[in-house]
Amino acid sequence: MKATITSIFLIVSAQLYVHAQDSTTVIPKRIYTTKALTSENGLYIDGIIDEEAWNTVDWDSDFIEQQPNENTAPDHQTKFKIVYDKNYIYVAIRCIDATPEKIVKRLSRRDGFEGDWVGIFFDSYSDKRTSFNFIVTAAGVKGDEFSTNNGNDSDESWNPIWYTKTSIDTEGWSAEMKIPLSQLKFGKSQEQEWGLQLMRKLFREEERSIWQRVPQDTPGWTSEFGVLKGLINIEPQKQLEIQPYTIAKFETYEAEPGNPFKKGNDTKFTGGVDAKIGITNDLTLDLTINPDFGQVEADPSAIALDGFQIFFEEQRPFFVENKNIFDYRVSRSEAGNTFGSDNVFYSRRIGRSPQGYPKTTDGEFVNHPENTEIIGAAKFSGKTKNGWSIGVLESVTAKKYAVIDNNGAQRKELVEPLTNYFIGRLQKDFNNRNTFVGGMFTATNRNNLPDNLNFLHEAAYTGGFDFKHQWNDRDWYLGGNLLFSHVSGSTEAITRTQQSITHLFQRASTSYLNVDENATSLTGTGGNMQLGKVGNGHWKFETGATWRSPELELNDVGFQRQADDLRHYTWVGYQTLKPDNTFRRVGINYNHWSVWDFGGNHNNLRFNTNSWQNWKNNWFSNVSFNYAPTQYDNFALRGGPRLRKSSEISYANGIESDGRKKLQLSIFQSGTKGVDNSYKNYEIEFGVRYQPINALSISAYPSYGTNKDQLQFVDNIAYNGGTKYINGTVDQETISMSLRINYTINPNLSIQYWGQPFVSNGVYSNFKEIANPLAKNFEDRITSYTPNQVSFSDSRYSIDEDIDGSSDYSFENPDFSFTQFRSNLVVRWEYKPGSEIFLVWSQDLSSGGNPNDGLFATLDKNLFGDLQPKNIFLLKATYRFVF
Repeated sequence: MKATITSIFLIVSAQLYVHAQDSTTVIPKRIYTTKALTSENGLYIDGIIDEEAWNTVDWDSDFIEQQPNENTAPDHQTKFKIVYDKNYIYVAIRCIDATPEKIVKRLSRRDGFEGDWVGIFFDSYSDKRTSFNFIVTAAGVKGDEFSTNNGNDSDESWNPIWYTKTSIDTEGWSAEMKIPLSQLKFGKSQEQEWGLQLMRKLFREEERSIWQRVPQDTPGWTSEFGVLKGLINIEPQKQLEIQPYTIAKFETYEAEPGNPFKKGNDTKFTGGVDAKIGITNDLTLDLTINPDFGQVEADPSAIALDGFQIFFEEQRPFFVENKNIFDYRVSRSEAGNTFGSDNVFYSRRIGRSPQGYPKTTDGEFVNHPENTEIIGAAKFSGKTKNGWSIGVLESVTAKKYAVIDNNGAQRKELVEPLTNYFIGRLQKDFNNRNTFVGGMFTATNRNNLPDNLNFLHEAAYTGGFDFKHQWNDRDWYLGGNLLFSHVSGSTEAITRTQQSITHLFQRASTSYLNVDENATSLTGTGGNMQLGKVGNGHWKFETGATWRSPELELNDVGFQRQADDLRHYTWVGYQTLKPDNTFRRVGINYNHWSVWDFGGNHNNLRFNTNSWQNWKNNWFSNVSFNYAPTQYDNFALRGGPRLRKSSEISYANGIESDGRKKLQLSIFQSGTKGVDNSYKNYEIEFGVRYQPINALSISAYPSYGTNKDQLQFVDNIAYNGGTKYINGTVDQETISMSLRINYTINPNLSIQYWGQPFVSNGVYSNFKEIANPLAKNFEDRITSYTPNQVSFSDSRYSIDEDIDGSSDYSFENPDFSFTQFRSNLVVRWEYKPGSEIFLVWSQDLSSGGNPNDGLFATLDKNLFGDLQPKNIFLLKATYRFVF
């Protein structure tokens, strides 16, 4: 109730402040009128703007500074020209600079955006939400993005075929671009009218200037573009591209004596093809046969003691490209703690590791597949001139078998069934692009499941409806989504779902939940509603609510951490709009969340305040404080009763030096502490990034963390007709370091290295059982075992409950030690636009150890000892045919 009153007070105060200000200043739209080239004219893209054809149009200029001092004259002006013919748009940009020797020409891979750069942005849909962005650095490195959600989401994986060159002379630097119309999407009309923006970054001053003014307090980016006119009788181009690939792979690892599947090395040759077919100019069909998902950077190492799954970003090219179209987050919000990674579609479910494992006897060896093959996939996506956004993805994954060897006799057992995945997304813009409504539907179907896989759902469906309405020049918005899920399968599958960490229907002392062991389906709902203001002034806010019913289940082709959650949140933010003598910009935010379950229990109340600062010398810093006076956890005892957690305080802060310098340093730390000292954790990360020359960048981010929790789950044990909820005190230490070395020989040829050693040790002590899970005082919640009740033998702890000399129950030693080293060395050569050769060396070493040895001793034994890592050497070649 207090949180709700606080929310209302802050929102009303913010609204009163807003209405007390002057109304939004109307900024006139600038117009650039292009002209068509005549057939006898031609342009050679070399970065030198000297062809007669450029005289078809005049220069346009008068750029305005956007950062750091908005609406002032930039230190150096920029001018541009745009012409076109029936197949291409040509752009010439002149970046005036009185001291050309100071132009920063840092090299990087594509989309690196290092050093000085300039870009042109086309809203060819004219929907004020979507743009195609073409950027080039002074060193000639390409950058391209497909932006959606009014510029708030950008897809850097979009790699269209286009051509660009740059040059430097005594007056500054120049860029020429040749962009095929086939790489842009637009409707058919006699005269096109597109949104247009240009931006230049002057690296040494950390200054950005733009052609069409966009104030700092504007609610979006694409909606504020100027206008491009003069495109007469251009025909939409139907895209047709075919890209076959071939891979040679050689793998080495430590041989296992007697195991016919672990001989020490493997060799594999494979191939496939990707294709893009333009059904219309604005709707594209992507096809893939036997897609390659092997040439990706490894996931970072992580350990989760809370039992929940860890979210990893998608890195596979087929799914990364155009991923924004299929994005349907359950509770995306400006505020924190709303499970923002939960999504109806999580593409890493497709091609996942097989979920089954065969039953074996002593002496048998198993060859278990690492991933599930994707037989084929098709993706139909795009946006029409009338504002319809369409996305359809269909994929089929193959049956996968594990092979079991018993003294030379081999048999197969199915570990992943043939599975069909379908994802459909539809949105419609209207009301002058200020409102959209949409829907999402997914289906996962597995047929003819054998008995050993009947724990999987035979079918899983999700559906949703979302909307957003904006008014007052998009300063205000009202939005939200509703969704449902339905899963069906055997009684074992549905019982397993009800008892999984996401749901835990078996929770003790819960009147509104119970496990139905006869159920063959489960249907749930979820959603989010929010009201906010993001433009016109220093103040912003958002308030809303999100919920997940106990039965909501998205994890067949989506991502969901937990169900049975209803929460209210409010965020209020203040931002400066002009630099002063100390700061370029500053932001200050306030958040709070209040959480209930569907039984009406109030489980969490948390307050947060945070601030970020961009200093005048271009250093960045941030600080955050949290206080949680109320905390209960339905999931801490893994099916046990609701557990009271101690009130908590936490903080985080960091500082980062000027990124323009060759040497950049950073430090970040965070800590959490129960007010009664029942738990505490701390993490610190240092960072150093050094660029001795334009072509070479070296960075290292070592980190160290500690975690001590006196209520860390160990096991639930049935005893005397009841359950013992065993917890312990865990002392965990973790060290890791992410190391990157990038050497760019030229914009099309680069060498990249990434490596991460990771060690985490955890030692448990002071075992206890939960006596009164809702007691206010920590000591009243537990009953600690005395030393004469606990014994240890053969990696198990035994408990003598009544101290009669015999064990009453036991549990495995929960201590752990995990060491991992992962690395990738990639040589990439784009020998022609869209066609590449990759040479890859990946290494993986994972092992356990003695958690009492200490972190550095564990690291020394496992990483620098006699263990043999797994090595993968891979050569991949692609060729892109464009018709």
